[in-house]
Amino acid sequence: MACLWKQHKSYWRNPSYTATRIFFTTVIALIFGTIFLNLGKKINKRQDLFNSLGSMYAAVLFIGIQNGQTVQPIVDVERTVFYREKAAGMYSALPYAFAQVLIEIPHIFLQTVVYGLIVYSLIGFDWTVEKFFWYMFFMFFTFMYFTFYGMMAVAMTPNSDIAAIVSTAFYAIWNIFAGFLIPRPRIPIWWRWYSWACPVAWTLYGLVASQYGDITNVTLEDGEVVQDFIRRFFGFRHDYLGYVATAVVGFAVLFAFVFAFSIKVLNFQRR
Repeated sequence: MACLWKQHKSYWRNPSYTATRIFFTTVIALIFGTIFLNLGKKINKRQDLFNSLGSMYAAVLFIGIQNGQTVQPIVDVERTVFYREKAAGMYSALPYAFAQVLIEIPHIFLQTVVYGLIVYSLIGFDWTVEKFFWYMFFMFFTFMYFTFYGMMAVAMTPNSDIAAIVSTAFYAIWNIFAGFLIPRPRIPIWWRWYSWACPVAWTLYGLVASQYGDITNVTLEDGEVVQDFIRRFFGFRHDYLGYVATAVVGFAVLFAFVFAFSIKVLNFQRR
């Protein structure tokens, strides 16, 4: 409890941490919402459909990377305090890691609500309970695994500077294999396995399949049904949403577990 209370005070007493993330999220939401204004219902043309998909893809990368990068300096500083408190016998590694993970959830939830309400209403996605829930669900766990990934990178490296370099390299790889620039069915077979190991690919799968994967009453300019196009071009199936949701949650849990394990096992303290 002492560990959790210290993390709570250190995060929320620093207004720049919360304010920066919420401000950045609001600005990006307004930019994307106005750029792609009312495109959610314009799916009779293939280009309009690509524009809607691009708004999802860009938001995931912009806000996700921002989450992963801004949390790293804070985790780095808190780890130095942890070394001192651990040496004094105040608390062990696992309660500390648990507090670090748990205290991020309110920030991420607030981000998701702010971004989701602004973008969903401006772009004009279908206002059904199921689709809105899926959209908020995938955005919440996407922001979460990006944040936990940034924390994990710090826990596995000596400082936040090296963590930023390492994590940025993987962001570039995730960008390539996300399934938007190069759809998964068009990736060479010897590299397609990495698409399944890319967390952003699962997020894009979930967002696109939940919004457009069940549309059978709308056809594109060449007569192809939207559902058939999504399945043929991107390989996204609406009936696989349960598996996709499990994968996205799994990445968040995996990164949090590796973060906790690294905090417990690795020690970069200079003597």
